[in-house]
Amino acid sequence: MKHVWLFLAEGFELVEALCPLDLLRRAGVSVSTVSLTADKAVTASNGVTVLADKRLSELSASSALPDMAILPGGMPGAAHLRECRPVCELLERIASDGGFVAAICAAPFVLGELGLLRGKRATCFPGFEDRLIGAAVVPDKVVRDGSVITAAGMGAALLFGAALVAALCGREKADEILASIQTPGF
Repeated sequence: MKHVWLFLAEGFELVEALCPLDLLRRAGVSVSTVSLTADKAVTASNGVTVLADKRLSELSASSALPDMAILPGGMPGAAHLRECRPVCELLERIASDGGFVAAICAAPFVLGELGLLRGKRATCFPGFEDRLIGAAVVPDKVVRDGSVITAAGMGAALLFGAALVAALCGREKADEILASIQTPGF
């Protein structure tokens, strides 16, 4: 079974986290939401509080790496992700191990500043393009370049989630899930 870590920082964008989470779980992927703080309760940028499955402190250095790590955007959530050295180190380990790293909205800047977008096509929320260091920035809503998946913002959350499902479970599974929720394929 595929496994994913979805990092939640105070001030994350709710839809950018929960929409991909929902689609991945519909696909049968094991997803653990991970709070960056000592508390499992994490408050989104719109004031909604979500209870994470795990705390970052519960992921030990010896933990098996997931198949994918996801960074939802939102501010100041994306900035908190970048400021969290353990998350950045995990992203670097996952990427170097060949796992997928995915980010939406403002969060692709975290991947850019870590050097994980060098030589890759990527997208982000307008205004963060200069922080996608080394990337060929494109105006697409969702971009997959190898093991890196980026998306432009909340309006692309459904397609972002479908792209994550396609990366882990195949395009047919992603199309099946989109059809089941009355959304045309991508």
